Amino acid sequence: METVERLIRSTQELLWERGYVGTSPKAVQRASGAGQGSMYHHFSGKAELARAAIERSGAEMRAKAAEELGTEGSAVERISAYLGRDREVLRGCPVGQLAADPEVVADPELRGPVDETLSWLCGRLAEIVAEGKENGEFPASVAPERLAATIVATLQGGYVLARAAGSEEPFELAIEGLLELIA
Repeated sequence: METVERLIRSTQELLWERGYVGTSPKAVQRASGAGQGSMYHHFSGKAELARAAIERSGAEMRAKAAEELGTEGSAVERISAYLGRDREVLRGCPVGQLAADPEVVADPELRGPVDETLSWLCGRLAEIVAEGKENGEFPASVAPERLAATIVATLQGGYVLARAAGSEEPFELAIEGLLELIA
């Protein structure tokens, strides 16, 4: 694996585990096996490397969600499959949890790919809800954008509850409750 790839992958993992402040250049260098010179040869600094890592995490999350939500089946079946897939619940969402990181939120360059990813997910879910509404799976009164935002908020909130409890159970309860509401 080439140096740039190792730097980005290591930064993705460190951001997920430690957040922006805890992701020091030294930690990235240790995790990637790259020297200080290599890091600064490819990136102007920590912020540029973090942005590349956040963009990569967002792209990976969107690709996985697009694949899961793009399968055959009804809207409810596709949303249910997406919500029910295996996740590393106690680690949280590698993109969503960055929205609670003060350093990321304060920097438009770092916040941008987080917002882009979560907005994309809301938009894709809204499209699926709209399809389900047209097929009679959801009542005519359902607003696709609102239901999509509720799905994403429940998913992200479920991660927070699980991490706070140190147990996957609150996440599972949140998802099961949401599935009861949309089924």
